[in-house]
Amino acid sequence: MPVREILLLGNSALYERCEAVSPDELGALRPVVRDLRDTLLDFRVRRGAGRAVAAPQIGVMKRLVYMYIDEPVVFLNPVLDEMSPGTFELWDDCMSFPDLLVRVARHRSCHITYRDLDWNEHRRVLHDDLSELLQHECDHLDGILAVARAVGPRAFALRSQRERLV
Repeated sequence: MPVREILLLGNSALYERCEAVSPDELGALRPVVRDLRDTLLDFRVRRGAGRAVAAPQIGVMKRLVYMYIDEPVVFLNPVLDEMSPGTFELWDDCMSFPDLLVRVARHRSCHITYRDLDWNEHRRVLHDDLSELLQHECDHLDGILAVARAVGPRAFALRSQRERLV
């Protein structure tokens, strides 16, 4: 399947809330999942980063996230809950603004409930880096970008300045 163009910061589609996936759409979404995989892997080759991508980042306005860390995982209609009261700050990056880092606060842990491509329901507890990653991706599904979660006016930096960040 083809590598898709990643929508960039400023594209109005990135600010739209995505529609839920229904069981009758599963067949039609399989090519989209392959496109998300290919797009993520291409981004890794070109940029040396990328753990997950949300469907709206390639212009598909469905509640779908593709993650590839140790193995591929497809999240359909993910819902985060049981957010920990404890948070941590990090310099967040995004495929939709690859040269920009944004300091955000994320919950240390949360639970995610989602469906897979066979429409089986799953529930996982997420901690630390997986927690922040899925919070970031689920924000995409709600039309929220990391720039909207910046912890303050000085919470932005160019990736080229990463070694100077505190």
